[in-house]
Amino acid sequence: MDMQIIWIALPVLLAAIGLAYGIGLYNELVKATVSVDKSWANITVLEKQRYDELPRLVEVCNGYMKYEKDTLERITRARARFLEAQTPPAMAAADLQLGGALKTLFATVENYPDLKAEENFTRLQNRITALECEIADRREFFNDSVAVFNTRIRQVPYTVIADMLGYTPLEMYKVPENEKAPVAVKLGS
Repeated sequence: MDMQIIWIALPVLLAAIGLAYGIGLYNELVKATVSVDKSWANITVLEKQRYDELPRLVEVCNGYMKYEKDTLERITRARARFLEAQTPPAMAAADLQLGGALKTLFATVENYPDLKAEENFTRLQNRITALECEIADRREFFNDSVAVFNTRIRQVPYTVIADMLGYTPLEMYKVPENEKAPVAVKLGS
C-alpha cells in the first residue's frame, strides 16, 4: 500500500515541480517584457518634455532669425510628427529628424549674437541639451533591456515558452545611416 501511494504521489509531485518551473520561466519572460516597455516609456516621457519646450524655443528664435525660417519650420514639423506617432519606430524617426534640426539651429545661432545673449534662449537651449543627454542615457537602457529580452527568448528552456507565446526578437534603437552624416549648416544672408 505504501508503494501505491508513492507511485501515485511521484507523478503528481513531478507535475507540480514542472508546473512551478514553467511558471518561473514564464515570469522571467514577463519581467523582461515589462523592462523593455518601461525603458521605452522612460524615453517617451523625456521626449515629451523636450517637445513641450520646442514651441517656446521657436518663439524666442523667431524674432532674431529672420533668415532661418526653414530651420524653425523643420523643428515644428518634427514636433508635429512625434506627437502624431503611434509606434516606437515612428517616434524614433520623428525624434531623429528633430535632432538634426536642433543641431542645425544651435549651430546657426552662432551667427546671431543677440539671440545667443538672450536669457530665455540660453535657458531653453540648456534645458533641451540636458534632456538630450538624458534621452541618450535612456536609449542605452532601452537597448540593454531589448538585449536581455532577445537573449532570454533565444535561450533554452525559455525559447520553448517564448515560441508558444509568439515572442519575437525586438529591434534595438538604432540611428539610420543617413542620420549619421554631419549636419549641414546654412548661414543666413
